[in-house]
Amino acid sequence: SVTVQAFTGTYGINYGRIANNILSPDDVVTLLRAAKIKNVRIYDFDQSVLKAFSGTGLELVVGLPNENLRDVSANADHAMNWVKDNVLAYLPDTHIRGIAIGNEVLGSSDEFSGFLLGAVKNVYNALDKLKLSHLVQITTAHSQAVFADSFPPSSCVFKDNVVQYMKPLLEFFSQIGSPFCLNAYPFLAYMYNKDQIDINYALFLPTKGADDPKTKLHYDNLLDAQIDAAYAALEDAGYGKMEVIVTETGWASHGDENEAAATANNARTYNYNLRKRLAKMKGTPLRPKSVLKVYVFAIFNENLKPGPTSERNFGLFKPDGSISYDIGFHGFKSSSADSSLLSLKVQGNSSIQLVRLLLHNINNGYCTTACVVKMVIEH
Repeated sequence: SVTVQAFTGTYGINYGRIANNILSPDDVVTLLRAAKIKNVRIYDFDQSVLKAFSGTGLELVVGLPNENLRDVSANADHAMNWVKDNVLAYLPDTHIRGIAIGNEVLGSSDEFSGFLLGAVKNVYNALDKLKLSHLVQITTAHSQAVFADSFPPSSCVFKDNVVQYMKPLLEFFSQIGSPFCLNAYPFLAYMYNKDQIDINYALFLPTKGADDPKTKLHYDNLLDAQIDAAYAALEDAGYGKMEVIVTETGWASHGDENEAAATANNARTYNYNLRKRLAKMKGTPLRPKSVLKVYVFAIFNENLKPGPTSERNFGLFKPDGSISYDIGFHGFKSSSADSSLLSLKVQGNSSIQLVRLLLHNINNGYCTTACVVKMVIEH
């Protein structure tokens, strides 16, 4: 049987919405299509988002939040109803390609740890009964808190208090062909270890790098080392063939006084170099043939996120859709821009000029569907 793939290509993005000032889901679709970003993750199953993505061709991973794990784990009927209401009801028009069961459940507190595997199995079984298991992939994302040591990469193993939950989860994922999903942040690693880590190493900039004495492999950037640490932990646990996908990474563009590395220049450098790294379609030193897949965090700066200032400043875009810094994406063009374009008088051969204008506006992300219809009617 062919294993379902929730991620096609190498570059994706997380669509966090802990904010009260960001663009509507319909405008987000316009923004993402203009940026040619196809793979998108959300942290819940918001109906307005699922409807907005309908008919767009964008590929979506929806989330079952941690607070839902207990009910879905305890009751197979709850899992079935959830899948029917939030996945089946939107297929095939909305391309839901994956379900993330919880987020960073293991490794910190054990509040939800005991419910994770049951929820995973019940949701998968619901998909299977609905004949959707070949279309929708089941995953869960882990923070680096599940690891005991991560440097050198070859020394990485899972923490003792995590193994009891991780081993059966990995066993089930290996049976259904799911990857190991990792939230990896060189930004955080650097913040906690400024004396040991060269910031150039964290930002994909030229540096002497680091060597792994056991494998004799050389690392020229921290993200590759973090990913290979995950591969080493998987190998130690008996699942060395499982693919690692990075479900979150990014760099804050603004922070508190004690977060000096959180600058727009560093964020631009990290995200620009990450895009170049992914465009090379290559793997890591330990898994050179496994092309790296990464979801960047995140589309927007989210003004309602708790914690330090950096937490609210990981967006590639500002809340209004303008770029936070330039890594090659164009910002969202507002309705005022559409209006100015609509006011242009078409001279001469109006049909040809109108078509050219429409194509220009669509290709550059200036126009929504409503904009196109309005232009056609008015001209």
